[in-house]
Amino acid sequence: MHRLVKWLSRASAVIGGIVLVGLVVLTTLSIIGRELSKLGHAWPEGWLGQMLIASGVDEINGTYELTEAGVAFAIFAFFPVCQFHGNHATVDVFTSALPRRALGWLRAFWELVLAAIIVFISLRLYEGMLRYLGNGETTLFLQFPVWWAYAASVGASIIASLTSLYCAWARIAEAATGRAILPKG
Repeated sequence: MHRLVKWLSRASAVIGGIVLVGLVVLTTLSIIGRELSKLGHAWPEGWLGQMLIASGVDEINGTYELTEAGVAFAIFAFFPVCQFHGNHATVDVFTSALPRRALGWLRAFWELVLAAIIVFISLRLYEGMLRYLGNGETTLFLQFPVWWAYAASVGASIIASLTSLYCAWARIAEAATGRAILPKG
């Protein structure tokens, strides 16, 4: 189970990274196109302006819609690897002086809380996806169904939920036995 969860969390992060890089490239190209269009319209009588206007260079239509959907997916795609390796931000000013065993149980408690929250968010995302699937709403410019973005996020949130449940179980086992199961963050 450990290897499966590790593989799923890494695969999810890789896919999220590919999506994020694609969004960066898309946004960069859109900004370049918009600025070139502005340049062409600022000097329409010059040869450069005429060339830019004639070429139809402009920003990429629907960039905001794709960015919104892609970033939501990427957040859920990166969450499992962060969870698996215990790399969430923590503030342990008051707890750093606790004995090791007490810290283990405190970590297990918060791991359970986090797992419950992730599962709850995943269920809400799933319900939202069903709602948009039922009403047929589409995005403004690209006209792709809104539920597609929800479905991608639900897929990534399922992996996040599985990872968080496994990590909660592992932290409880670590606290009970004193043996490390998960990598230290």
